[in-house]
Amino acid sequence: MTLPRSRWVSGSVPIQRLLQQAAFAPEEVKHLSAAYDAALEMLRLKDRTDPVCELIAAKIIQVYRLGERDPPKICARAIKELGIPMPG
Repeated sequence: MTLPRSRWVSGSVPIQRLLQQAAFAPEEVKHLSAAYDAALEMLRLKDRTDPVCELIAAKIIQVYRLGERDPPKICARAIKELGIPMPG
């Protein structure tokens, strides 16, 4: 999976809120935001106020804290671990 560069800086409201509560370096925030935005795009989630977006953000941070650093892998693992079906 390749992450579109336009997704690295976007309206990532839930993940930004969670990132403010933790200490991450700017480069880490960029990778976490990229993984989050890619997950929302893959799941076709447009409404950032949807509670699922908050779950995805929290899972992405958890996967990162467990040692994964590659945004596409973080994205894929978060979706898989949450058991969210991919839209058809």
